[in-house]
Amino acid sequence: MSAATDLIDRYALGPSTLEYAVYGLSEEHLRARPGPGLWSLAELVSHLADSDAVASDRMKRVIAEPEPTLLAYDENAWNDRLRMQEAPLDQAVALFAANRRWTERILRNCTDADFARAGNHTEKGRVTLAELVAMYVGHLDYHLKFLYGKRANLGVAIQPRYTYPIV
Repeated sequence: MSAATDLIDRYALGPSTLEYAVYGLSEEHLRARPGPGLWSLAELVSHLADSDAVASDRMKRVIAEPEPTLLAYDENAWNDRLRMQEAPLDQAVALFAANRRWTERILRNCTDADFARAGNHTEKGRVTLAELVAMYVGHLDYHLKFLYGKRANLGVAIQPRYTYPIV
């Protein structure tokens, strides 16, 4: 198995991992703001859906365009101005899942040369397609720590389920 195939496999596990992590949450749980972090669970999951949509756009630009500019965005402004506290969990999870599946299809058709292509992120500088995919695999993992911590603090903890080895 190539490194790219392994990375895509991990990326593709994101929807089932997120669906498991939010299973059984009530509206009250979704809107509460327990630590860790400042966001509610609704805001956190909405951020994951939005950031993955942005990630997919960045990946497609890197694949299709020569050295594209990849714009940064203010996640807190998106959260506040787009009223993510009110976002429906089922729609955020569905968007995350559909986007990951769509992007997975694209990634599975990429060559090693495609994974070496790069864009210029307005904050991070040069970033390759392989680095973008790895970044967003890690992004979900990073936020799952907060999600499980919030669940525990709300008294609705579940055992984290990892379907791939943590490196």
